[in-house]
Amino acid sequence: MAFHIREGILRAVPDAKCKLLPMADGGEGTVEALVKATNGKIEKVPAHDPLMRPVNAFIGISADGKTAFIEMAAASGLKLLEPKERNPLITTTYGTGELIKYTLSMGCDEIILGLGGSATIDGGVGMAQALGMKFKDEHGQEASAGGGSLSSIAEIDCSQIDSRIKQCRIVAACDVINPLTGPKGAAIVYGLQKGATPLMVKLLDSNLKHLARILNDSLGIKVEKLQGGGAAGGLGAGVVAFLNGELKPGFDLISKTVKLEEWINWADLIVTGEGKMDAQTEFGKTPAGVAKTAFQYKKPVIAFTGSLEGKPEIFYRCGFHAIIPIADKPMTLEQSILNAGRLLEDAAQRSFYLIGLWKT
Repeated sequence: MAFHIREGILRAVPDAKCKLLPMADGGEGTVEALVKATNGKIEKVPAHDPLMRPVNAFIGISADGKTAFIEMAAASGLKLLEPKERNPLITTTYGTGELIKYTLSMGCDEIILGLGGSATIDGGVGMAQALGMKFKDEHGQEASAGGGSLSSIAEIDCSQIDSRIKQCRIVAACDVINPLTGPKGAAIVYGLQKGATPLMVKLLDSNLKHLARILNDSLGIKVEKLQGGGAAGGLGAGVVAFLNGELKPGFDLISKTVKLEEWINWADLIVTGEGKMDAQTEFGKTPAGVAKTAFQYKKPVIAFTGSLEGKPEIFYRCGFHAIIPIADKPMTLEQSILNAGRLLEDAAQRSFYLIGLWKT
């Protein structure tokens, strides 16, 4: 996105100085942003997708080899499935656990795990299974994969979990603050977009409540009301319960790594954007974080977006000065994605011609 915006800006203002700063909030782009900020590298890793099919996933490693960067969506993401395949009753985070295990084998002592873009609502059970934990039903049999089987769990056995986890600090970057269950929980808020029917949503929420009770009774861990516990279909709660990890706002974590404040202070105008901006934007999303940070330095902010929903005051209170949709004619979603680069360049060019007019 940034390269296309810069191209459009330079068409209108050839002598403009542009600094491209990769940003993310725990979702797509997190690994790339952190790898660039630490002069690290990206490695391909074999894993399993949400339906337990082989997939070529990836991780990032910092230049010193001590910190690993993982996007759970690389192995357990919604984009790995066709729309007709989406079913959180059976999708699993097992592949994410495989990525964590791979980084442990490399000797990393810290893992930053991005929680955005999941296809799952399994509370992180699949991830924990990949790392050696056992989830048994009342007959002593291992629970099957997916959010639909959570209600069958009667016992959690931690005795075989990978011992290297205890020597590794694990921080999960969240872009939402939803709890595990309830009206604002993982199933009710995000279930439909992951392929659940309304009836399935109710079942999944009930299953997550059951998992929370088992965790409390078996391990003495309370995660049901944990802020951010509902991220990635409850993987946020799973990171805390199974890995003794921490949850941190993704934007805050990544902005410090890439020195966002330093570059905002350098700039005269801040440009950001996202595929869709709506009422959720102000709750931990990258553009809102950029705008709020820029507000502290009294720097103007504009954002480009593919889709815009919501009243203007939602965005103005975040600190945006303008939100600019990039579409230049009616088009389908597929067309807008296919032509995103050109649309961004043209929108940036038009906008900066206007900015130049105002300055004169």
